[in-house]
Amino acid sequence: MPMKKAVVLSSGGIDSTTTMAIARDEGYEIYSLSFRYGQRHAVEIKAARQVAAALGAKEHIVMDIDLGVIGGSALTDEIPVPKSRNEEKIKAGIPVTYVPARNTIFLSCALAWAEVLEASDIFIGVNVMDYSGYPDCRPEYIQAFEKMANLALKKTVEGTLKITVQTPLIRMTKADIIRKGTELGVDYRFTHSCYDPRSTGKACGQCDSCLLRKKGFREAGIIDPAEYI
Repeated sequence: MPMKKAVVLSSGGIDSTTTMAIARDEGYEIYSLSFRYGQRHAVEIKAARQVAAALGAKEHIVMDIDLGVIGGSALTDEIPVPKSRNEEKIKAGIPVTYVPARNTIFLSCALAWAEVLEASDIFIGVNVMDYSGYPDCRPEYIQAFEKMANLALKKTVEGTLKITVQTPLIRMTKADIIRKGTELGVDYRFTHSCYDPRSTGKACGQCDSCLLRKKGFREAGIIDPAEYI
């Protein structure tokens, strides 16, 4: 029997990497999709390539979509990345690291590839537990996108394909995600989380993403293999 196919969105971070490992464990043939979207650094693309190779993806593609032209985010514009914030501040409102409509754009590209591949499943590592308040990580958003997806494609309208957006991490803490990935044999040395790394690739250790990563490893009781400044 041919393996069922899944498009997996990959940033090279902990969440998307664990999501890919879960998809692989569930018997999917992995088609990994990453984006060069005008972010501050190319480190995450390198990480995503390494992750795809390590987890045996059938194919990994990197799409170029320059969201820096639009700006409006600390990740794509000349806006300082917040540093050294406590957990209360991280969870208080939507931070400037939010990239306008990013998941909608990424999922739409994944949807197009899924139709070409005749893959009924799209995996995305969104999470509402240890997250930074992004509106496009919420369950109601994912449900709305999935409904739209099944109205949008030639194959779904003809009834030959039904799209499901899989979010296996959505109710898991960062520590639980790390434990799950470890159980599945994920080598987190390949992953990258930092919003504002040095040119060497070393993580800043103080942005929201670094702080949530360090907290997750600490609570999981597992050594964080990331290199910090």
